[in-house]
Amino acid sequence: MRLGHKQARADRTVVYFALYACTMSVLNIPAAQNALHEADISSALDKLVAQLAATAVLRDQQGGHAAAERQAIRASGLLNLGTPREWGGLGLPWSTVYRVVRKLAQVDSALAHVFAFHHLQIASIRLFGTAEQAERLLKETVAGNLFWGNALNPLDKRSLATETPTGFVLHGDKSYCSGSVGSDRMVASGWHEASQSLVIAALPTSRAGVTVVADWDAFGQRQTDSGTVRFEQVKVGHDEVLTYPGTVVTPLRTLRTQVAQLVLTNLYLGIAQGAFEEARTQIRHHTRPSMFSTAATASQDPYIQHRFAELWLLLRPALLLADDAAQQLDRALLQGQSLSAEQRGEVAIAVNEAKVLAHRAAMEVSSQFFELTGARATSQKLGLDRFWRNARVHTLHDPVDYKYRDIGRYLLDGQYPEPTSYS
Repeated sequence: MRLGHKQARADRTVVYFALYACTMSVLNIPAAQNALHEADISSALDKLVAQLAATAVLRDQQGGHAAAERQAIRASGLLNLGTPREWGGLGLPWSTVYRVVRKLAQVDSALAHVFAFHHLQIASIRLFGTAEQAERLLKETVAGNLFWGNALNPLDKRSLATETPTGFVLHGDKSYCSGSVGSDRMVASGWHEASQSLVIAALPTSRAGVTVVADWDAFGQRQTDSGTVRFEQVKVGHDEVLTYPGTVVTPLRTLRTQVAQLVLTNLYLGIAQGAFEEARTQIRHHTRPSMFSTAATASQDPYIQHRFAELWLLLRPALLLADDAAQQLDRALLQGQSLSAEQRGEVAIAVNEAKVLAHRAAMEVSSQFFELTGARATSQKLGLDRFWRNARVHTLHDPVDYKYRDIGRYLLDGQYPEPTSYS
């Protein structure tokens, strides 16, 4: 499917109306089958947001592992949002999960990251594992209220997977393992030298030979527990292997990357929204008009109004594109194994578009709002610099210039992004 066949994308929007009822977020208008859970979910989310907000500034300054807050997330019941209902979860679509991630990220993007990466591991199990593995692992997750961490970093090949009669042995370090500290289970990868491909497995974090090293020391996203996991001759059984060496890659399997990219997109947007709302509060209640202004209050100053509108117009289109991309992802996942490479490519373009605008919104809003709020807003007790620091660290996950390249190449040559770990 090339650019000349863009009508196909328009045709697929018809599907949206057929699926609207089952994909609407509980934060907007719930479908009938979700109405039973709406009050409980909304109440749990509001309570969790308030808990995280109460200590967010202090915890950002301290860094380290947020054990109490991780327990609050676990106790909220929100860890099972996307798990199918027949396995004990709420069965909500990714478009809903992303909105929850965004709301959490407005007050604490580090813990929102941990929460989102738990859901990313659930998606990994469903996309990479067999139906039997997914059912078993996710039923156990719901029953035990388990928290998943990430040790799947395909670019870090230091952790090697060696085949044995009973499965594999993992040995070596794995970096950027978000949510690994305090997790119950993790999705981990090892590099299989013989086939030059990955082995991906689901493991208990307590497995003999697994050591989680809390060495994450970035100046932003300070409580994502994104340190190192060390594997020392860790045994992996065949029933724990989600992906064997040389597994044929299907369009459906590669949607895992798009799930991950939209996780990042919505974290960026949550940061931007949080900064925007803090700026609004400062301008309304604390910022003084410039000595050159004739306005009685800062919020009545036409220059501040103009600049604040510019920030909103960075944020609003990014939100709209992110929601559109999430809806496209939901529809693609429903296609299952019938999903075509072209349909997958359409999702990738939509996700790239959303991520570029989210990146821009997060960086610009979190920086520029200080020009509108004044020197008082730089007080350390307010901790408003955390929005920029978190955005700056997080947006370095993969270069946004390559997203621009992929979009431009598609627009000029009709070429979809090649499925990789980041596209």
